[in-house]
Amino acid sequence: MFLSRILRRPLFAAVNSEASATATSATTIRSPLEDFFEADRSLDDEKPNVYGRGWKASELRLKSWDDLQKLWYVLLKEKNMLLSQRQMMNSQNLRFPNPERLPKVRKSMCRIKHVLTERALQDPDPRRQAEMKRMINTL
Repeated sequence: MFLSRILRRPLFAAVNSEASATATSATTIRSPLEDFFEADRSLDDEKPNVYGRGWKASELRLKSWDDLQKLWYVLLKEKNMLLSQRQMMNSQNLRFPNPERLPKVRKSMCRIKHVLTERALQDPDPRRQAEMKRMINTL
């Protein structure tokens, strides 16, 4: 696959080849750009990958504030990866695999905001309620 060939190449040439050889033998260098693409997936796979479902609001209501915040950023990273992959595939006139993943991520993110808004409305302190609403609206 074209993408896997690109991502396995270093993005910047090493200034000192001896130092780079030592670094690559000790650890695997991972490009930060790999987070925006599914590098391990091949278009040649005969068996299509099956992905999970979106989060339900009832499941999200059981989670703590910190867990919801972590989940939000995981979903945001997944959304960015899917949008980047879709853009790359469109630019190469290829079909975007599993396009149903993007609506699942968007719905889950919307449900997180909904659950957080419910919690903010239940807070008796109007100042804290307003602060929580501002924070939720910035997401």
